[in-house]
Amino acid sequence: MAAMGQGRENKVKRILRDGGVPIGTMVFEFSTAGIGRIAAAAGADFAMFDMEHTGWSVETIRGLIAASRAADLEPMVRVPAAQYTFIARALDVGARGIMVPMVETEDQARTIVESAKYPPQGRRGTCFAVAHDDYLDGDIAEKMRSANAEGVVIAQIESARGLENLERIAAVGGIDVLWIGHFDLTTSMGIPGQFDDPRYVDAVERVIDACRRHGLHAGFMAKSPEEGEALVRKGFRILAYWGDLWIYRQALSQGVSALRERIGPLLRHRP
Repeated sequence: MAAMGQGRENKVKRILRDGGVPIGTMVFEFSTAGIGRIAAAAGADFAMFDMEHTGWSVETIRGLIAASRAADLEPMVRVPAAQYTFIARALDVGARGIMVPMVETEDQARTIVESAKYPPQGRRGTCFAVAHDDYLDGDIAEKMRSANAEGVVIAQIESARGLENLERIAAVGGIDVLWIGHFDLTTSMGIPGQFDDPRYVDAVERVIDACRRHGLHAGFMAKSPEEGEALVRKGFRILAYWGDLWIYRQALSQGVSALRERIGPLLRHRP
């Protein structure tokens, strides 16, 4: 592996190139310095730090990324919108990939790529020997080439309008992943949370097919290993295993319930 900041390979892209399925997790709640390293120790390939629903500032994201980059984990960021200032700033503070919500048009997709890529592929502003290249000197042209090649660009399809323009979005060069936002998508379709509805099932197949035809990867957030297996069988190739707050709540609930079951008989039979 090349030195950090000098063409460092992106683990997520390597796994995808090798035909594997990178598995990460979403982070919404626990903005602690150790959360990325905890995710890495648990075996995650990436952590997606959310700025869309959390209200986290760039300063918070910067700290999360800095603490994560030393681990065997790719820190990525879901930005609030398809705007240059969000995308380029997240990358400059060290994100190894970006996810953009509510991508609905070809123009939005092009804005995302232009904001995420250095010239000649895009228009990302240049600043080096800072957070994104690990404060190291080096060949500037190589740094730009590597960043363009190794950064992961994820567009979320989560609206009826995004479905209408699916082919045009998928055809934009520089997008790596189309990620289904299932709650927003069903809500936009007028069937909120109805994931068995034939219209939603068809929409999922359309996204997977578009990815196959355009050389992209389909992504999804799975809330269980069983769901994740089913998603891969369908054709998804990058998964987030749920999010920090739900994982914690589920594990705590299971542990508390099990503990109460075990100590209950002891209390009932006390002398």
